[in-house]
Amino acid sequence: MKSAVVLLPGLNRDRDMIAALSRISGTRPATVWQTDTEIPEVDLIVIPGGFSYGDYLRCGAIAARTPLMRAIAEKAARGVKVMGVCNGFQILVEAGLLPGALMRNDHLKFVCRQVKLRVENANTPFTRNYTDGQVIRSPVAHHDGNYFADTATLDQLEGEGRVAFRYCTEAGALSDEGNANGSARNIAGVLNETKTVLGLMPHPEDATDPLLGSIDGRGFFEGLVRALA
Repeated sequence: MKSAVVLLPGLNRDRDMIAALSRISGTRPATVWQTDTEIPEVDLIVIPGGFSYGDYLRCGAIAARTPLMRAIAEKAARGVKVMGVCNGFQILVEAGLLPGALMRNDHLKFVCRQVKLRVENANTPFTRNYTDGQVIRSPVAHHDGNYFADTATLDQLEGEGRVAFRYCTEAGALSDEGNANGSARNIAGVLNETKTVLGLMPHPEDATDPLLGSIDGRGFFEGLVRALA
């Protein structure tokens, strides 16, 4: 699997993502910078987390309007897999590659802890190493992760199997208790219409080594390697 990780001013999870991809795929990903307008021929493009451009205006708003994002949108239109984690998710939404919006957490506080996620659709390149309904553990670290969309969009996402993950309890129940940020219908990650673009707030790259406290994120990357081999 050939991959590329996006580098933007203010992002701070690029090294974590590079380490996870290198560890599991056996190949170090390429890196692309904000002013690049050409992206190497790769199978997967990842926009990692952080605070691109200081989160000025809105989280991801400036990054979404860079020449690099236009190039990524063109790659996505041709079927290249694209994943945005945390701030990367916010950028994908701002760029119009995914529906909805990411608002302030409902408790108006930065949240940084392990959460439980329920896999909602295991029939995608990003989730194929899991099973439907499986509960996994992953860290989150965000202030604006409260996913919102209008009722019609939420119904469409659910009807088309485009909800990838939901926040849940240890037992897999959907409740306010298990919701890390107040997201509509406990949504933690969504897919585009062709299920080739994924955005999610949790950080699976930081759950790939026992030293990190969880290896539940390994299945995420191992499934991608299998899907894109």
